[in-house]
Amino acid sequence: MLVRRHKPALDAIIWPHIWSGEDELGLAAAIVLTLLIVPPPAAAEQAEAPAFAPYVETIPGSSVRFEMVPVPAGGLMAGGVEVPVRAFWMGKTEVTWDEYDRYRLDKATPVGPREGEKPVAADAVTRPTPPYADESFGYGKGKRPVLSITMHAAMEYARWLSEKTGKGYRLPTEAEWEYACRAGQADPGPLAEQAWTADNSDEQPHPVAKKKANAWGLFDMLGNVGEWVLARDRADAYTTRFPDAVRGGSFDEEAKTVTCSTRRLSDKWWSRRDPQRPQSIWWHTNATFVGFRLVRAVEEDESLKGLRSRVTRESP
Repeated sequence: MLVRRHKPALDAIIWPHIWSGEDELGLAAAIVLTLLIVPPPAAAEQAEAPAFAPYVETIPGSSVRFEMVPVPAGGLMAGGVEVPVRAFWMGKTEVTWDEYDRYRLDKATPVGPREGEKPVAADAVTRPTPPYADESFGYGKGKRPVLSITMHAAMEYARWLSEKTGKGYRLPTEAEWEYACRAGQADPGPLAEQAWTADNSDEQPHPVAKKKANAWGLFDMLGNVGEWVLARDRADAYTTRFPDAVRGGSFDEEAKTVTCSTRRLSDKWWSRRDPQRPQSIWWHTNATFVGFRLVRAVEEDESLKGLRSRVTRESP
C-alpha cells in the first residue's frame, strides 16, 4: 500500500491500485474486489442535521442552477473489512456546460500568469485558458455534460464554486463515488435504462438526466461521461498531471464494461493532439469521454480540508 499526502482513510483501504494490464483503449483492468453494500444505519443511529435534504444551488451572479442530493451515511465491505462512509450531498447530475461556462467566462476570477507575467498569489483561483479547438467537439453545450477537461480543471472549478457560494464543494473520493453509484442496491437494474454507452449513445454524450435515476436519485452515474475522483496515493498527490482515476464508464464504452466498479486511469495520450508545449493543464484533446460531478460533505474529513490541485504548466 502506498502512502498518500492527503489520505482519506476510506480509499486507502478499498482501492490499493493493483492493476493486471490494459487494453487498446487504455482501460485499466483492475483485479476484482468483492464489494458488498452495508445498509445505512437506522435513522436513530445517524447524526445528520435536520437540514440534510435535497437543495438547489444557484451560481451567484447568474440564473444557472444545479441540484444536490443527500446520500445517507453507510459503508462498504472490502476484503472482509467494513469501511464507513460519512453522509454527503452529491450532484444530481454531472456538471453541465451551462455550469462550467459560468466559471470559464467569469471575468471576476483572477487569471493565472502567462509567459512574461508576474505570478499571481499562490491561492488565487485561475480560470481555464482558451481551448485549442472546439471544446464541445461539435456535440453541443447547454445541459450536456462538460467534457475533455483535466483533473486540474475539475478541481479548480470546485474551488471557484466553493468561493462563490461559501459551501465546500469538491470531487468525490473513490469510496464516496462507488457507494453513491451502488445506492444500496446489490443489483442496480437494467443498464440500458440508466446509462448511455456505446450500445445506445450514437457515439455521443447526451443531455443529463434523460435516463432513469438510481435508487438515490442520481442520474448518469453510469455511462454518458466518466467522472473524475480523488484517488492518488503518492506523496506528490495532485502536483503531477498523470495518472488520475475516472469512474463509471462513458458513452464510448461497451455496456459490458460499464459498472460501478469501472475504473480508468488517465494517460498522456488523452492530450496527444494538443500541439502546445507544454501541453494544456486545462483541456484533454483526446478525452471526449471525461467529465465530473461534485460532492459536499456534511462533516468534512480533516484530510480533505483545503485539498486542491497543485498542477502547473511545468508539472510532468
